[in-house]
Amino acid sequence: MTRLSARTGAVGLAALALAAGGLAAPADATSSAAAQVAVQQAVAAPQAQRGGVRLHTNAELAHALKQIARASRGRVAVRSVGTSNEGRPIWFATLGTGPKRVMYVTQQHGDEPLGTESALHALRRLGLADDPVARAVRSKVTLGIVVRANPDGHEHQWRYNYDPDAEPEYGEPGKGYDINRYHDPAVAPDDIPATEAAVIRRTHAAFRPSIMVDYHMQGRYAFPPPDGREITTSIMWPNHPAVSADALRRSKQVGVRVHDAFTRAGAVVSQYPGGTYQGIARNAYGLLGSASLLVELSALPPEREHFQVHTAYLSMVDLARAAASGALDRIDPAAADEIPPRGPAIPRDASTARDGGAH
Repeated sequence: MTRLSARTGAVGLAALALAAGGLAAPADATSSAAAQVAVQQAVAAPQAQRGGVRLHTNAELAHALKQIARASRGRVAVRSVGTSNEGRPIWFATLGTGPKRVMYVTQQHGDEPLGTESALHALRRLGLADDPVARAVRSKVTLGIVVRANPDGHEHQWRYNYDPDAEPEYGEPGKGYDINRYHDPAVAPDDIPATEAAVIRRTHAAFRPSIMVDYHMQGRYAFPPPDGREITTSIMWPNHPAVSADALRRSKQVGVRVHDAFTRAGAVVSQYPGGTYQGIARNAYGLLGSASLLVELSALPPEREHFQVHTAYLSMVDLARAAASGALDRIDPAAADEIPPRGPAIPRDASTARDGGAH
């Protein structure tokens, strides 16, 4: 038994308990009828649509975040940290008062939406509940989430931001920039041509997270025979050669913990075959000293989207718990290298429309 499989099996029951209670209404919401109604509205999950997840529109996302903030009684704060090129707010939700700072980013690519839905569930679980898990996280951790970093891309249902004047090195001329290529630490935020990437850089600099996790989506892949299982999630830590040994060690510890959370929930996890370009968020924020991780949710058929949202939600909550408890520091970073590489792509005729492409 490898270090990875031994640890995953040893802590499975705790994750199952979290999964069972994760989306319940918080216990302290019963003090008044009005408070209870507010919590029930905030906790309501997106409705299914054709077997898949009903995605929040930009207007619905703003409404949901404000509902969560109201129902949290001050535990969750929501504010705009910038605006997109079309003037849409980019929301940053925070909770907790602890010294350990953890930051998540969702939907840099507009057509990769499921991480945003997971983030809403995580905010409800950790911000509205008054159980020991939520209280421990809030007392030890300050969690910040950029929820839908690319609202224009979501509105237009494409990968890039919206910039008809774009002449990008990465992106599409006349359409927009690939936000996840413009985080280069050597470039000042004011000089970054991708507006939303500059917002994330400024937010990271102001928030100063020790952990930074970026949620994306990818196509469909499987392990080669004789395994043959379809991969549901791929992860990768920074691999730029200038990332410090300390940042790399901590990034791998985060990767192992996230791998384990997904695996306990039934996901099939691989390494993501990411490159060393320093403008990619995974590398850029590692170069800036954060423990940095990329998470890629595979674009599974619509009937499995709820599973993808749920497993990503569990990973968000579990990582915050591990940061709060100090469990991350006890993880052997070498176990990250035991995560198998991603296998070949499944033919396109078996894929779905929510296919994130390369990152």
